[in-house]
Amino acid sequence: MTAPPDETMAISHRLTDLAQDAEGDTVTLAWILSQLHERAFGLFLLVLALPCCIPFLYGVPQVVALPLMFVSAQILLGRTTPWLPKKLAARTVATASLHSLARRAGPWLRRIEAFSRPRLVALTRRPMDQIVGLALVLFSASILVPLPGTNTVPGFAVVIISMGLLQRDGILVVLGSILGTAWIGTLLLAGATLATLIRGWLGV
Repeated sequence: MTAPPDETMAISHRLTDLAQDAEGDTVTLAWILSQLHERAFGLFLLVLALPCCIPFLYGVPQVVALPLMFVSAQILLGRTTPWLPKKLAARTVATASLHSLARRAGPWLRRIEAFSRPRLVALTRRPMDQIVGLALVLFSASILVPLPGTNTVPGFAVVIISMGLLQRDGILVVLGSILGTAWIGTLLLAGATLATLIRGWLGV
């Protein structure tokens, strides 16, 4: 039986350990979730969102977006531990991708860790974190928009918020929420503009 990780362990190190503990060519989302223990919500959001930060990456963001939305909805509903239905839990991630993710994300996560500290802690706890959960659902849903590069900005927003929840840093939660909200606003504005242009072309 795997011992629970040290709660004080740096998040960048925890991600590296997760990759090193993976066995075989692929691991399931259920396995990843089982390794995260008491930090499951924040770390699981982080692991799912990090691949979405890669520009013009297709396939992977769409695979993780639904589990990301599902877990975010559980924060909104006030659950204390995340859960995935069997179909989502069975989705697999390549072990090589976990190693690549840990290697590429590590330096950036360490920069965020150096900057972050407990601030505006109330934003990372109930009931305020449930409002954050609603924002995470919206940001995760926008990853599914089938347009080039649409996964990157909301991916960064979810990563920053996840780090805020893990580090009890409300400033990071606010910054991630501003970024994600600006992105949603941009999408809505672009959609409204496109609809107006189409109506003009059609003479409606």
